[in-house]
Amino acid sequence: MMRSLPLHLPSSVRDRLPHPSRTALRWIFYGVLLGFSLSVTSTSLALYFQDRKRKRIEKQFEPRPIELRSDEVVNGVTGLIGNTPFMRINSLSDALGVEILGKAEFLNPGGSVKDRVALRMIEDAERQGLLVPHTGSRIFEGTVGSTGISIATIAKARGYEVTIIMPDDVAEEKVKALLALGAEVERVRPASIVDKKQFVNLARERAAHFGHTANPRRSMLRTSSSSVVVTSTASESALEEDHLRTQDEEEELRTKPRGFFADQFENHSNFDAHYYGTGPEIWRQTSGRVDAFVSGAGTGGTVSGIGRYLKSMKDDVLVVLCDPEGSGLYNKVKHGVMFDRKEAEGTKRRHQVDTVVEGIGINRLTHNMELGLPVISDAFRVTDAEAVAMSRYLVQNDGLFLGSSSACNLVACIKLARKMGWSDGQRIVTILCDSGTRHYSKFWNDDYLHRANVPIDIQIIKDLLTGPVSTATPA
Repeated sequence: MMRSLPLHLPSSVRDRLPHPSRTALRWIFYGVLLGFSLSVTSTSLALYFQDRKRKRIEKQFEPRPIELRSDEVVNGVTGLIGNTPFMRINSLSDALGVEILGKAEFLNPGGSVKDRVALRMIEDAERQGLLVPHTGSRIFEGTVGSTGISIATIAKARGYEVTIIMPDDVAEEKVKALLALGAEVERVRPASIVDKKQFVNLARERAAHFGHTANPRRSMLRTSSSSVVVTSTASESALEEDHLRTQDEEEELRTKPRGFFADQFENHSNFDAHYYGTGPEIWRQTSGRVDAFVSGAGTGGTVSGIGRYLKSMKDDVLVVLCDPEGSGLYNKVKHGVMFDRKEAEGTKRRHQVDTVVEGIGINRLTHNMELGLPVISDAFRVTDAEAVAMSRYLVQNDGLFLGSSSACNLVACIKLARKMGWSDGQRIVTILCDSGTRHYSKFWNDDYLHRANVPIDIQIIKDLLTGPVSTATPA
């Protein structure tokens, strides 16, 4: 047992003994120094292993600069679809300290990302024997424009006729493009999906009556999808499935014109075009260095197909939806319902709230959108004013002339970066869906915007880039 020191030691001896407070300070200093050293060491190790992981991923990809190569000729207009370049959005990236990368889908021959979907739907139908080129067959689709232009472009190259049913309030230049491509255009009043006169439902009906108008069911061919409709003008004996067809009947069935309702909203080929095409392109072009993917949704194929592919390659990739005013998808992701909190069940408006944004936003859940819901982790609402401001900001600062859905995507990229507090070079990937040339009469028409009471104010984007991060959840 230790004995305590006597209290009557000489002062000279007491001074030579260690002072308790000095000893404690010394050990505190050693602890802080050790903790700092361990922190620096662990950070260095983490950065080292991150760098090793990045280099390991990059080794999976063969570097290929964008270049003109000899003896490379694509096969017709469809050979130009896909393999679009990535571009850094300099003004936004520099302001935020992140890398915002846009895939330039407006460089596809039909002018939009929908070229991929149209090509996949038509090629899949041909592989399944539902469409046969150069037989006088006709493709029917309901669309707000871009998909119709893509279908018309590819259909002409493949030997098909096209009928497009579209709302009568879309930008006029889309109609002119369709007519120039030789498509038949039918314009109808905007209506709810439950209305038989809604443009998608009318396209399905036109395809169903393409064969025998007296009894459409007798002219329908069996398909693997319940949404895709295929009818034939062949005789009833050739269409009869319960008897062995003669060689002449087989030839008649193969060569007679068919009606084909593509149904981009429910057709799985839409999702496949992005899961097997756009997604792998993004992964290869970024060497697997993607932190987030941001996209709007109309049919849902783009965000679902690309999102599912990127998540399969890197589980911590954020897949984020951007949604314009009037659409219900934001609420589906954030709150699990397709209606606005301010709209009680039973009183929900049947028609989408007016918006100057075309191509994205919907008030029903499509099959293609359902495929992506499990991987979408967040959503941002984008107002008309924000989308318009972004389009003008990009022209002024980057020389980029983009359409409304592209502008929405980039607004959501800013909101995501600010919300996450990112400023260390994180990579946010998005889609530049189409150019501003599709939107002269509405989105890029200042007089139209003034009449619609939509402000044109670039300061909105400057405030988003530098102002305080909003924590409010929009309705």
